[in-house]
Formats: sequence, C-alpha cells, structure tokens
Amino acid sequence: MDSANPELGNSLDVEGIRANYLDTGEGPPVILVHGSGPGVTGYANWRLLLPRLAPAFRAVAPDIVGFGYTDRPPGFEYTLENWLTFLCGFMDGLGIRQAHFVGNSFGGALSLALAARHPARVAKLVLMGAAGLEFPLTPGLDAVWGYQPSPEAMRGLMQQFAFNQSLVSDAIVESRYQASIRPGYQESYAQLFPAPRERHIKRLATPEAAVKALPHETLIIHGREDAIVPLECSLRLHQLIPRSELHVFGQCGHWTQVEKHEQFAALVLDFLGRSA
Repeated sequence: MDSANPELGNSLDVEGIRANYLDTGEGPPVILVHGSGPGVTGYANWRLLLPRLAPAFRAVAPDIVGFGYTDRPPGFEYTLENWLTFLCGFMDGLGIRQAHFVGNSFGGALSLALAARHPARVAKLVLMGAAGLEFPLTPGLDAVWGYQPSPEAMRGLMQQFAFNQSLVSDAIVESRYQASIRPGYQESYAQLFPAPRERHIKRLATPEAAVKALPHETLIIHGREDAIVPLECSLRLHQLIPRSELHVFGQCGHWTQVEKHEQFAALVLDFLGRSA
C-alpha cells in the first residue's frame, strides 16, 4: 500500500489490464467487490472491513476494470460477461482457485453472477445492498450512474448513500470528488451506465431460476432506508436463495459497511468463520 495514497496497493496484469488491488492478512481468501459510485475504489468501500478480516483471512479488494486505479482500456466493453472474465482472471493471477466473496451493490451483482456461472470459484457469499435482480430504477441509482462532476453533485450523492448525514464530511466529499476528476476518469465512467439506465439493472441481473439453484451459503445484508438499491431486492434474494439468511439494519442507508461498520464486520466474520 502506498503510504501517500492508501487507495494504491499492489499491481497485477490481468490479460493485459493492470489491476490495482489491496491484499492483507493470511488465511482463507476473501475477495471484496466494491460498488459503482463515482470515485469508488476497493479502499474507499472496504477500508473499515479490511483490518477486521486480516487476522483470520486473506482479504483482497480489487479495483474492478472501469473503476479506481485499475486500467480503463480504450474500447473495452463494460459488460457483465467481461467483468466476470476480469474477476476470474484476477483470481487466476493470484493463484486463488476459490474464495469467499463480499459484494456491495454493483459488486453484489457481480458476486452473485459469478456464483451462478462459476459456482466452484465461490465458497460463501455475502451480498450487501446488492443488485443482481431486476428492480425499478431508483432516483438515487439514476443519480449515481448519471453523475456529472462537481463538489455539490458529489455531496448530494453521499447524502443519498447515508442515512446518518453526519457521516457526509467535507473530507469524504472532497476525496471522492477529487477521485472522480482524475484524468480520463469521468470520460470512462460516463461509458459504464449511459441513459436509459433501467437496461443496466437488467444486464447485471442473474435469472431467478439460476438464483434459486445456488448451492452457496449466503449472508444478505441491507439498510432499511437504502435509497439506491431498494430493500425489496434483498428480500427477494432471501426468498430465492435456499441457504440464505438476511439481516436488515434500521436507520441505515446504502452505506451499511460504513454506517454500521462494527456490526457489519461482526456479522461477516461470524458467517465466514462458521463451519459448513
């Protein structure tokens, strides 16, 4: 990790794409997959969980292609299939055959799809505020995917992410805003989820029949006041996934891993540490 910039970690070539990732701890591997907000990185999403996992697990948090400090190749098609190919190639590059997955929002959709399409690569599954099923586009998600850089727009997004508005500090807003205006970043971000945006929810979705067939133990976590991905999505996932359990936090938005970070970490550690 770069002491001057904790978002910069290790570098790995994934089929010609230079991937930035954080890698800490020893033990069974856990891959943490971030969401799709502007300026997001593995560090920004998982900075509070990584040190909690490290004593018992090898915790790995990549910047998914198209986000953060991982390369954004010209002409790369940002599709579910290509994101899953990137994740599998990332695991292969690290010599990880199978890992637990913790996926946030967009990262939850990728983790769910990976478990359905490549079940042997996923041990246990944690879905937090996850997409991955079809649902009506929320105004909050429309604003996230349609972000145009300005400090005011970033503050507005952060306020939608959090129920507890005191967490939306000037420092967090400035950090995420500056990340969103790095050279070339907004140009590529605008290519990820262009309008009309309802179609992108559908293309990230796993068919319900495949979700019902999942053999994995799954922990589903959601904030009751989530304005980005509706709670209904996790309720449906819980109904569909046979070996699932659901935890809903009241007075909590889309930032469960931040707003309820101690309880969230305890839930994840307990779930991953249990014998199958």
